[in-house]
Amino acid sequence: MTQPWQPLLDWWFGAATTASEVAATRNKLWFGKQDSQDSEAQERFAELVEQALAGELDAWHVHPEGWLANVLLLDQLPRMIFRESPRAFSGDLQAQALVREGLRFGWDIQLTPIQRVFVYIVFEHAEDLEQQERALACFAELHEQAAAAERQLFAGYLDYAERHQRVIARFARFPHRNSILGRASTPDEQAFLREPGSGF
Repeated sequence: MTQPWQPLLDWWFGAATTASEVAATRNKLWFGKQDSQDSEAQERFAELVEQALAGELDAWHVHPEGWLANVLLLDQLPRMIFRESPRAFSGDLQAQALVREGLRFGWDIQLTPIQRVFVYIVFEHAEDLEQQERALACFAELHEQAAAAERQLFAGYLDYAERHQRVIARFARFPHRNSILGRASTPDEQAFLREPGSGF
């Protein structure tokens, strides 16, 4: 019997096997910001996102892949379904708590390296320096453990984590979220936001 979380994992990671192949086929979904993809996420998974946000999917945590799927529903899917609105970040604190819990049980190391990226990215999304430092440590470990053929891929994820950490170390928040969340930007943040790549 197909597990209830499997359709989401199949959609997110596809059918490829190696990390490089998965990234090559799914990178546009993960980071492409396309209206068609956001609409598909809405149509297929909005109900599950609401259930995750309401804490109704805790039964999935009996399996590392169920835990991973719930992390995606709290962290990645709201960023697609509720893009450019405050609800895009509405699952962040729950996702962070869920990841911290899972790491205590070692659920992350039971996943594939490319799946682990989307566990650790939860810390990368946090407006909290301690969690940013933890993201750096996790991505550094992934890079160190990567096969030679995939070290460049994981070096890219580590670099992205480093860029996020530097923003939080400087501002204690992500300035590109200010307009969405109704926060006033400081002059320093306004200058930063005019720089290329400031919004990730």
